[in-house]
Amino acid sequence: MPTFSQGDVLRVPFPYVERPILQRRPAVVVSDGPIEGPIPLLWVVMITSAANRPWPGDISLADTHARFGLPHPCLIRPAKIATIEARDVDRIGAVDEVTLRMLLRAIKRTVLAST
Repeated sequence: MPTFSQGDVLRVPFPYVERPILQRRPAVVVSDGPIEGPIPLLWVVMITSAANRPWPGDISLADTHARFGLPHPCLIRPAKIATIEARDVDRIGAVDEVTLRMLLRAIKRTVLAST
């Protein structure tokens, strides 16, 4: 089974909150390696189209979306985190260090704000 690192951009079966379906979409790994257990799991955050209504904490990938084969300018949405099985994903790239640091800070602010 392939291994993935924090900051990797993957195509994953991402769950919808409002519908009981999964759709393959881009996401960024935020767990620092696989979550241990009988099935290797990863924590990922959603990448969505920049045409969608922005949320607080969104991080723009407007200048780099094509690097991942994404057809339109995109946003990383730190508030949309999911746990997915590592076997169900394909790696399509990685965000740069600056973007990864911004993402991890945004997740920390989101978590602290919700407690």
